[in-house]
Amino acid sequence: MKKQFKHIVLVGKYQDKQLRDQVVCLADFLRTKHMHVTLETNTALCAEITDYPIVELSEITSQVDLVIVLGGDGTMLGVARTLLEQQIPLLGVNRGRIGFLTDISAEDMLEVVGSVLKGAYLLEQRLMLQANVTRQSASIFTGLALNDVVISKGEAARLIDLEVTINGQFVHRQRSDGLIIATPTGTTAYALSAGGPILHPTLEAITLVPICPHTLSNRPITIHSTSEVCVALVDKEKSHIHLDGQSNVELQQGDHIAIKRAEKTLPLLHPTGHCHFDMLRKKLNWG
Repeated sequence: MKKQFKHIVLVGKYQDKQLRDQVVCLADFLRTKHMHVTLETNTALCAEITDYPIVELSEITSQVDLVIVLGGDGTMLGVARTLLEQQIPLLGVNRGRIGFLTDISAEDMLEVVGSVLKGAYLLEQRLMLQANVTRQSASIFTGLALNDVVISKGEAARLIDLEVTINGQFVHRQRSDGLIIATPTGTTAYALSAGGPILHPTLEAITLVPICPHTLSNRPITIHSTSEVCVALVDKEKSHIHLDGQSNVELQQGDHIAIKRAEKTLPLLHPTGHCHFDMLRKKLNWG
């Protein structure tokens, strides 16, 4: 049975100076559909909207039925990491550049959202990654990623040495600019630029994509999503770990990074008729 939506939170792209009109338009539309509408605090402040109740993103509870994100993939990534535990479905209206995650166009927003409220939607469960950094046997950082976990050389001009194991089995020691561990969702992001494969978002898989490896035979590999990837920083060069390109921690020689599938998946809504391959053709300008 399709979920009935009654309490909806709107989250917008803060840097978008033209956000206000669209947020107000959608909020007013939802009100006519007898929805309880709340605005995320920074969205309301940046858009100077005072007609609706507000809530901090970190304080949104599972009592909310749906979160609609008006922005690009970057906005969606931040919301996804924050709200994973609450398991609230997310729906994206694209106000970014490409929009692999926010697939509703601004022009069709009211029509499509109206259809979604009537139950005309598809639900996908997107797997996410959890990364844990250990230094001298003590955990110093834990975080989530919807797209990817990236270990990179940062600003250094030299390659870094990484030792990779999967499920306790040694894979290789690589000299490169870094390594991308991506979910299927993330294979159309940084991993794609680095020459990685495009995985269908519903696959139970993780892909490892080296960034500019010194050994050209070091190719991307795809493994089952239940696998645990461990990466050790071997040399003394400073490097960083980035989660979805939005949070990062500086690494030191001897640090170990354990990456595995997060316990929960992200519920992501699409309009009825959504096709991943249609989206790829449009976004990537395929023939």
